[in-house]
Amino acid sequence: MKVVISILIFISFCFANSLQEAIDQAKPYSIIKLSKGIYKGNITIPKPLTIIGKDSNVVIQGDKKNSVITINSSDVILDNLTVTNSGDMINLIDAGISLNKVSNCTIQNCKIIDNLYGIDLNIVNNSKILNNYINSRDTNISLKGDALKIYYANNNIFKNNIIKNSRDVTLNYSHHNIFENNQFINNRFATHIQNSNNNIIKNNNYKQNSVAIMLMGTKDTTVLYNAILSSKGAAGIGVVVSGVSNFKFDHNTVKFNAKGIYIDGGEKAKGMKRYITNNNISYNKEAIHFHQNIKDNTITNNIFENNIDDIVKDLKGYYSNTNIIQYNYWSYYAGFDSNKDNIGDTTYKIYQYSDQLWHYNPKVKFFYASPIMSLIDFLGKLAPFIQPSLLIEDTKPLMYKK
Repeated sequence: MKVVISILIFISFCFANSLQEAIDQAKPYSIIKLSKGIYKGNITIPKPLTIIGKDSNVVIQGDKKNSVITINSSDVILDNLTVTNSGDMINLIDAGISLNKVSNCTIQNCKIIDNLYGIDLNIVNNSKILNNYINSRDTNISLKGDALKIYYANNNIFKNNIIKNSRDVTLNYSHHNIFENNQFINNRFATHIQNSNNNIIKNNNYKQNSVAIMLMGTKDTTVLYNAILSSKGAAGIGVVVSGVSNFKFDHNTVKFNAKGIYIDGGEKAKGMKRYITNNNISYNKEAIHFHQNIKDNTITNNIFENNIDDIVKDLKGYYSNTNIIQYNYWSYYAGFDSNKDNIGDTTYKIYQYSDQLWHYNPKVKFFYASPIMSLIDFLGKLAPFIQPSLLIEDTKPLMYKK
């Protein structure tokens, strides 16, 4: 059993610049408690320690060079600190807090503001990032770093954080992480997961990001009970899915986006890739936008209400019998229910009519939603003069929302 020796070290404002000295002199597993004040940053923590701000406004301030706090030891806890003023070298990953090859660390109740990167986790395992507020410098988006940069980091928990006005949160080669009860507001790619498996994203609130969730080359990702709202810009997207396997998207609310979900269906691999179930996907310009083929999807028990387009496909491809699409509510479905079982008597088929002109030819998109295109679309449905393209078929559409 590990014997933890706790030594309480109180550093007052007048000795603010001695924080590194206190760290160097402290025994492993000591507790350093800081009074209100500004402390010189660019500190390095090479041993297990706990550093707590015992008052509000305990500020660790860098000199705009390198990272403000660098953690090179496992079993470090930072609590109730404001961390600010990192360097601005993207190639050096200057961050508010940098963790390198460590485990069992906790960063909690901190304000990490006005830094290039917020928290850099490089080969970090079994750690917790809890109840923090993270934003970036007020500069052009191309000059900002990531709020969280997560690289080869496994089995970590990111919970109850507010991430605002930053560039991205990125996960690369990072597995079995949990994002829960976080708020992502006005970022670029709020959660960008690449080449990472078995991650869970649940109960988060995404609002006014360019892209809320982007998944590329992932396996066994679960996204559930999130609110994905108002992705900003003409190309604002709620969720981007490309190169995924066993993706579960369940009980989410996706509203007020230019594109609710964007799915790249061009992969050659066989097998069911996407399970989109029990979601409310409503009031978007496009509910689901497919790139190329529509295949390998299970789409069941969702609500599609008052989207301008429920299904869009932007390249010529095909609709595959590998899809399972049923028990969805479509506000544009106009069928009957003679036996009152809440299942339409006829299947619900969505075709491309005149809209395939502007989906395949961007120049025609200028006329989208114009009276002439609406007239062409109506005439095309009434008496098709070109062969319409089947997008999807719901074999058991619901008459009423559950």
